[in-house]
Amino acid sequence: MTGAVPSEPRLRADARRNSAQIRAAAIGAFQGRGLTVPLEEVAKAAGVSKATIFNRFGGRIGLIEAVIEEVVATELLAVIDRARAIDDIGERITYYLTALRDLQYRQPAVNDVLLQTYPHSRSLMEICRAGSEANDELIAAARAADALRPEFTTGDLHALVLDNALALKHGERPARDAYDRRTTYLLDGIRGRPSAPARR
Repeated sequence: MTGAVPSEPRLRADARRNSAQIRAAAIGAFQGRGLTVPLEEVAKAAGVSKATIFNRFGGRIGLIEAVIEEVVATELLAVIDRARAIDDIGERITYYLTALRDLQYRQPAVNDVLLQTYPHSRSLMEICRAGSEANDELIAAARAADALRPEFTTGDLHALVLDNALALKHGERPARDAYDRRTTYLLDGIRGRPSAPARR
């Protein structure tokens, strides 16, 4: 019949399809450019209106909550778990800081999480809490084993991670080889052992 109202099952199917499209678009956008990507761009990629994002997820915070596991949490928490499984404290420090800085370089959303860009997101703040706990554990174990400079603190590690997040988010993106070289400098510095001099 002309002008018939769509059935409830059809409406539910459309809503599910819209939600799935929005989630997929958000994951792609957030992974590529961080959590601050304009919602208009997410909506365009999903083939829906910005209003549909608000209808389905309540806005940016709800959308972050819906996809943060895929965008940040799974990979970041895996780094923490793997670090905890490494017995040798020197290897643990090297792995953890190298893997964390790698994530910061590859996944802009990680820096938004570390900078607590959206403090009203409970999931985002929970990831920050887990990261802070991992940092505390690492520094405590390293200091007990004399694996770090004696004056190096958890606060120093926190500042280094946040400084890197700010530089990657707001500064000029370095070439990967330069970035990795600076990771080596960081590790050498906190251990208090300089790299071997280059051979001439």
